[in-house]
Amino acid sequence: MERVAIVSKPQQEELRKILPELIAWLNNHNFEALLDRQSGAYLDAAQSSVQVVERAELPKHNPRLVIMLGGDGTLLSVARIFASTGTSILSVNLGQLGFLTEVRLSNLYPTLEGWLDGKHLIDLRAMLHASHWRNGERITSFEALNDVVLSKASIARMGEYTVELDGRTAANFRADGVIVATPTGSTAYNLSANGPILTPDVDAMVISPICPHLLTLRPMVVRGDAVITLRVIGVPDQTILTVDGQRAVELRLGDEVRCCRSRDAVKLIRMQQSSFFDVLRTKLSWGER
Repeated sequence: MERVAIVSKPQQEELRKILPELIAWLNNHNFEALLDRQSGAYLDAAQSSVQVVERAELPKHNPRLVIMLGGDGTLLSVARIFASTGTSILSVNLGQLGFLTEVRLSNLYPTLEGWLDGKHLIDLRAMLHASHWRNGERITSFEALNDVVLSKASIARMGEYTVELDGRTAANFRADGVIVATPTGSTAYNLSANGPILTPDVDAMVISPICPHLLTLRPMVVRGDAVITLRVIGVPDQTILTVDGQRAVELRLGDEVRCCRSRDAVKLIRMQQSSFFDVLRTKLSWGER
């Protein structure tokens, strides 16, 4: 029997009713439900036979589909885990904004029926690969769907950064930080930092300084296959590298973060080809007076 993984957002009491119904639907269609720990917490003793594993272990069980019940933050976590597997993700919005999680709860089962019938569309989203280097040695690496950010951690003093593009210096500046975003991430922190909006199918990345101390410094849109190096050249107190706003690493003076397009991509299931600008208008009041 094929498996379908279910990943849920914590502290969503409505899932106590939603999950048993979803598990029953999957069983009736010859699928075995595989839950992460957050999802398993919503089940009672009657559903104790359902397999529950750590979220990071889900890809090892080779599910045919991932059903994500939550908001954009939960989807970012799931995307990083499953991107290398090529497994499609059906994201159902239980959050507040739901910019990436477009499927409404009321459309869950019609969407699943469409997926079974092969009537769905795949929305392919590029990811970002970032590696952390110190003294010429790579310490660790990350995959991000939205962005990687270098920023000061606490006191109100600016840091100093260098941005290199394909090995050539593009800018030296003082600022609160710097963002490197994918087209998907252009509507996240990058948008709040006055960066440009990119449609998801654009082969590009965005570099946006955060509150720079230069009137002439502006965000840059660069090729999707560019190699971007961010270097910390001045540390006010503590500088942090964050990945999709969820993982954090402390940086030191001279550390480098090298960014490029990831070999992996996220596959999101859609039932219809909605306009990106329709989503902007609905979620962010784009163009309204």
